[in-house]
Amino acid sequence: MQNSSEDPGATAARFTGLPATGRRRLSAALAEVTLDGGRVVMVKRGDGHRAAQAEAAGLRWLAEAGAVRVPALHGHDERWLVTDRVATGRPSAEAAERFGRELAALHAAGAPAFGAPPPGGPEDAYIGLAPMRNVTGADWPRWYAEHRVLPYLRRAVDEGTVRGAEAAELELACERLPELAGPAEPPARLHGDLWNGNVLWGADGHTWLIDPAAHGGHRETDLAMLHLFGCPHLDHILDGYQQRAPLADGWADRIALHQLFPLLVHAVLFGRGYAEQALTAARTILRTR
Repeated sequence: MQNSSEDPGATAARFTGLPATGRRRLSAALAEVTLDGGRVVMVKRGDGHRAAQAEAAGLRWLAEAGAVRVPALHGHDERWLVTDRVATGRPSAEAAERFGRELAALHAAGAPAFGAPPPGGPEDAYIGLAPMRNVTGADWPRWYAEHRVLPYLRRAVDEGTVRGAEAAELELACERLPELAGPAEPPARLHGDLWNGNVLWGADGHTWLIDPAAHGGHRETDLAMLHLFGCPHLDHILDGYQQRAPLADGWADRIALHQLFPLLVHAVLFGRGYAEQALTAARTILRTR
């Protein structure tokens, strides 16, 4: 494994074979590097063991579906990841509707099981800065509770972000998952961390996806995350999605259920405000008949 303090320009040169002619740090973990000849790449340092490997496997898996656009991957090791930069433009209703159709096609590409990691991806992966274990299961409500909701709830309780009585409400919401999950669906190929910041509106008029936490899951989970953090032209994205792969009746009533996972991840990473949102989602679930 390469040194985590390696210069981003040196990393870009190592994976592309081209010398760096310029670099611009965007954050402690991300830099934009210009290569000889003018190509611009993004150099990202993973914040956890094998994080870059997990992300690289996710990008390849999404690309293999032939459904959504992801930036070209130039190389990675356990710590570093180098991809093309996506030139961004303005969101449009037309691009959003097309993205909805593409997202539906991505989900339809499927996965071997709920929780299945991308081929070549580690079982111990990440969602953002939080660890995420890709343990497989055949029954979605049980798998979702055991491997996507409860691990983050336990950590939030241990760290004092969620109180004991609140944890009981969240656990009760998990117990109700089998009766509220809707019709059984096959495992979908998920982006897995589909908030607005990971959806890039390209200057080419297309929509690009970055920073996946890809795994097999329920397709409504990706859509619930788009709802949670907002996305331009979300109504057009949903229109396009429904054209390609209509959602099961009652899907809108299940949004809060699918938001438990990202909300508790954010509670672990960012604190009490997200814990309160998770509790609100749990109470919404418990009111559902």
